[in-house]
Amino acid sequence: MIKLTTITPFAIIILLTTLLIGCGGGENTTTTPPAPAPTPPTPIAQITPADAARFLNHATFGAKMSEINNLADTGNVETGFKHWIDAQLAIPTSSEVAYLTALEPTLNLAEDEQLWHEHRVEAWFTHALTAPDQLRQRVAFALSEIFVVSDDSALGDDTYGLAQYYDLLADNAFANYRDLLENVTLSPMMGMYLSMLGNEKPNEAENIRPDENYAREVMQLFSIGLIELNTDGSPKLIDGKTIPTYNQDIIKAYAHVYTGWNFNGTTASTWWRFEQNYNTMLPMTAVDEFHDKGEKILLNNITVPANQSAEQDLATALDSLFNHPNVGPFISKQLIQRLVTSNPTPEYIARVSTVFNNNGQGVRGDLAAVIKAILLDDEALNGYKNSPTTFGKIREPLLRATHLWRAFDATSPSERFQMGYPEYFFKQAPLSAPHVFNFFSPNYAPPGVISNNHLVAPELEITTENYFTRTSNFFAYSTFWGNTDMDPADIEDDRILINLEQLKPFADDTDKLLDYLNILLFSGSMSDEAKNIFKNAYQQTSEDEVTDRLTNLLFLMMISPQYVVQQ
Repeated sequence: MIKLTTITPFAIIILLTTLLIGCGGGENTTTTPPAPAPTPPTPIAQITPADAARFLNHATFGAKMSEINNLADTGNVETGFKHWIDAQLAIPTSSEVAYLTALEPTLNLAEDEQLWHEHRVEAWFTHALTAPDQLRQRVAFALSEIFVVSDDSALGDDTYGLAQYYDLLADNAFANYRDLLENVTLSPMMGMYLSMLGNEKPNEAENIRPDENYAREVMQLFSIGLIELNTDGSPKLIDGKTIPTYNQDIIKAYAHVYTGWNFNGTTASTWWRFEQNYNTMLPMTAVDEFHDKGEKILLNNITVPANQSAEQDLATALDSLFNHPNVGPFISKQLIQRLVTSNPTPEYIARVSTVFNNNGQGVRGDLAAVIKAILLDDEALNGYKNSPTTFGKIREPLLRATHLWRAFDATSPSERFQMGYPEYFFKQAPLSAPHVFNFFSPNYAPPGVISNNHLVAPELEITTENYFTRTSNFFAYSTFWGNTDMDPADIEDDRILINLEQLKPFADDTDKLLDYLNILLFSGSMSDEAKNIFKNAYQQTSEDEVTDRLTNLLFLMMISPQYVVQQ
């Protein structure tokens, strides 16, 4: 049996390189030539299983063969994919708070115990693997890597508060961006994470100045970015130089706007009673006594008049950000990167940004329309064949795990998906980024082939030899020793187990087996070279038990560079 549980530096080089990869009349008679026969319309392509798998890997936490077949049976690309998205838009949010609320009474916790990180991660994996609102949950995960709040901070003990924040992102995944921006701004978890909560108006006598943290990050990371952009995401230039979107004076002005907010229900007399006021399940409350009521000059010389309430100032400030022309390309590009491809063409970004600016009905910021535009764009559907050397993205380690478990109908003896601390294996866990800049930068370009070709590969910023090895070992553990064919006596109650039954009918027909897995795991993109490598490896295990042969093959596929690069 071929079992690889370590990864060498050479494998990293392989992975980096793979990414670049008329009629006339009778005599003496004048007649009018008949009109040419109309050109028949180009038939709209029918959905193939490979098309369906690729689409689902963009829009969910991993394609399942049952879902692939159902989607392929819906007809052509134009109607089938649109119908699937519309159906997903209508499904209510699967709530982490609701999951934890139902789970807690079953745990028989002692009086001094509480829910922790691993319980929230359990809720996340349960929804990633089983929730019907797959698109909503997948977009929420993408948003969580843009509007970052992390338990790798003083917030780590507030399990329900973090779950509420994730639910906020899921609830607003298809809402208007303006609503999302306001809800994030007023989230007490964000308020604590970026120190807007408790931010006070200036008081020179007590040396108090408004905190500038949220004022800076909401512009840099959540809305407009650092430089002025064209609709296609390219930088605007004056004399060959980029144009900053804001300066220190603008940061200060917004910092003064974001004063006077505290935990829900806080009053002027209870402003300092942190423990008494602590409530991370409801939006923050404005307390005017602590809000700076002076005039403020914001972006594009927008004036906030003096003597307004904190709520009025906030509305003006968020409107100024929402209406800035940078928001469309800045947010659209990042969503494309998280869902489809790391290096979208300017034309792709421009098409999605145009929808952000106007959904066709005069509405700006319609995220449902933006997500639909991202997933149905020709580049999303055909980039793998039109631009094979630049289209695609590195699969995030978490998404490789969810794909394996969804593809093979994972279950657990405990009926709970208890992953514990995925960051040990992946350097990544939901709402656990090391800082507000996420696990990786959207502009990260590893030195060498990728950066030399002016491309980016954000996910490789968390790819080190150490984590390559840990991730490899995770997939060994989750295939060889993580399947339902194991002796029940050897299975711990909290194990997550894949089911191999769908593969066993092909176990003695290598070509059919590889064709099946090519659709299920590779969306039909497995190269002939890779297929020959897998075929030779599988045939070398011909004397082994069926389960050992299949898990060995799955392990090799899950750690292969061609699988890790999603096209």
